[in-house]
Amino acid sequence: MPIGSQKNKRKKYKPILSGTKEWPVVRLSNNRKRFIDEVVEHTFEKIIEANKSDNDLRDELQTTLHREQLRIRKNPWKVDPADDEPFWKNIKNELVDLVDTAQTQKKEEDLLKIIIRRYAEEIAGNFKKSRYRLAREIIKFGFARLLNATRVKRFGAIFRSQYTLNDKIQIVGKAKQIRKLAKIGTVVMVPTHFSNLDSILIGWVIHVLGLPAFIYGAGLNLFNIKILAYFMDSLGAYKVDRRKKNPIYLQTLKTYSNLALQEGAHSLFFPGGTRSRSGQIESNLKLGLLGTAMEAQRSIFMKHPDRDGKKIFIVPVTLNYNFVLEAPILIKEHLSSTGQEKFYLESDAYSSSYNMIKFMVKFFTKGSDISLSIGKGMDLMGNFVDNKGNSIDKNGRFIDTRDYFTTNGILSADKQRESEYTRRLSEIIVKEFHRINRVFASHLVAFVAFRIWRKRYERLDLYDFLRLHEEDLIIEYDEFVEVFTRVKARVLKLKKKKKLNIAAHMDAPTDDVIKFGINNVGMYHSRRPLLMNRKKQIYTKDLLTLYYYHNRMHGYDLEKHF
Repeated sequence: MPIGSQKNKRKKYKPILSGTKEWPVVRLSNNRKRFIDEVVEHTFEKIIEANKSDNDLRDELQTTLHREQLRIRKNPWKVDPADDEPFWKNIKNELVDLVDTAQTQKKEEDLLKIIIRRYAEEIAGNFKKSRYRLAREIIKFGFARLLNATRVKRFGAIFRSQYTLNDKIQIVGKAKQIRKLAKIGTVVMVPTHFSNLDSILIGWVIHVLGLPAFIYGAGLNLFNIKILAYFMDSLGAYKVDRRKKNPIYLQTLKTYSNLALQEGAHSLFFPGGTRSRSGQIESNLKLGLLGTAMEAQRSIFMKHPDRDGKKIFIVPVTLNYNFVLEAPILIKEHLSSTGQEKFYLESDAYSSSYNMIKFMVKFFTKGSDISLSIGKGMDLMGNFVDNKGNSIDKNGRFIDTRDYFTTNGILSADKQRESEYTRRLSEIIVKEFHRINRVFASHLVAFVAFRIWRKRYERLDLYDFLRLHEEDLIIEYDEFVEVFTRVKARVLKLKKKKKLNIAAHMDAPTDDVIKFGINNVGMYHSRRPLLMNRKKQIYTKDLLTLYYYHNRMHGYDLEKHF
């Protein structure tokens, strides 16, 4: 049987809750008005606390107004509310009319609350059980039918059900543990982020594992597409507008996430903040949303002195693809930002809806798999937990997470302390990303080919090297096998030390692994990053994109083997 062609046998998981009425996200939606009121009040308190000096609040309001007017003029979106311009014009008039009287501070605070409420209403999700079920069935039906049509190669097969997403996506790791943790606490899933496909696939995996729907932040720009907005607005997504950088908006967003966690809503954070432009596993995580989880845990402990408050569990997840739709444009964006004048960003055609649909068709017509690896659950301090949620330190001792938030035996807020905890947590998540990452043959062949060529032209800087003509980039098969065998042996040693994981197909004979890897790496791209000709010479049609796939193996110190 060819590598990767076997059917994926998967355990069927029953839902951990008997009905959707018990889902935290449903309770949150049913009490949407009350929850938004709480977000407004808590955000208001935070902003007032941060602007205690004279004129601080006025300055904050004026700065927010200026930035919002600039956004409306320079970067409007279709999804923006129709009254956007009149609203901010009215805020401007109110600020201009303010005079220094005894009532000035009260009027400033009233304006602040109006702005916060507008932001909170915009951010808040609108989960609907009926729409959730409909979207879930559409995904299952549509993907399954497409799989059958493309596997069997006949139009009539589109109405069959032989193949499903189970045959496409391999779920490995701590699936049983995440189910157990979701029953006794609140789970925050933190995945790597490579493709716009990630959210859809993770949402499907959450359903397969029998977990309640998670809430997650989705870019407001995605709501420009009406049909997409319909589903995302109903699937637990809350809106994140990355154009808005003012402190009032950012604090409202953090408060929304914080209070949702305190309400027990399982959440999905992409800790890298956005898709990895370089193709590397994220190493520098954004601390904002992780910080809200830290604050939420401390608040839960303080509200429940009898120790009946739920713990928040962090669960790292890695996604592995043989190809990423956006790879060519992402690597160009990465090189443009790091190389400055040395590398010029060219236009790319992958951003249209047509190309997204074309990608989905090609994605399912190929026999390539996806892997989703679930890491060990941990507490907010980065201590791993057992299946009962007990935190265990590096010496194997049970510890009480509450102790980390105490001063002289009293639970208290300490921003500096919690900031340090959050930084340390991010470092542990990155280590876990690398440990649970599954090496595909496509990752390894891309790494080996790129490093062989890089070694040959080591006197060139990276940007000049990436401009080499493809005629200068040929590897004889015997040389490739020799280097690949050496690097693969190192990968297997790292696996034995539990510093990474590998896909099952990596256990095949070396020639088969190499062939499988070359056939799968970037397999849908019109300009293939790696190919082998009849003379068994290995070459590339797109060195930039090969660099992107090569970067997936960054962080394991394999370069020294060349």
